[in-house]
Amino acid sequence: MILDSTDKKLLLLLQTDSKKTTKELSLKLNLSVTAVYERIKKLEREGIIHKYVALIDKAKIEKAFVVFCHLKLIQHTKEFLTKFESEVILLKEVLECHHVSGDYDYILKVLVRDMEAYREFLVTKLTTLQHIGSTQSTFMISEVKNTTVISF
Repeated sequence: MILDSTDKKLLLLLQTDSKKTTKELSLKLNLSVTAVYERIKKLEREGIIHKYVALIDKAKIEKAFVVFCHLKLIQHTKEFLTKFESEVILLKEVLECHHVSGDYDYILKVLVRDMEAYREFLVTKLTTLQHIGSTQSTFMISEVKNTTVISF
């Protein structure tokens, strides 16, 4: 699907606040409510919009300790990669897992209450997964930028 300028504006508006009504969006886009509704439905059907979420303040739920954990596997066979990925998906503390190039095989973004909770996660969950060779943890000092908005 090729996005026109109106689609791109609509996507930016929805990424900024997905709770805006079609009426509010229609006023900003200078379109009818029906036209906005149809565009949103088309973007959803095409899989461009695939989910609506609520973003939560980590500090207010006592989960503001962010760790980037770099991980090396002992082998790089498809079996080891698949097994690790299926296991890491089940860890609720892991918000993101990226298979990367370079010195490490994966980077995990882990969210927990504090250092003690991270130690508990590391010892009782992460390092019990099979095929992990080594880990290196980097702790977030402050968040400079965190956005979910993809610009066009």
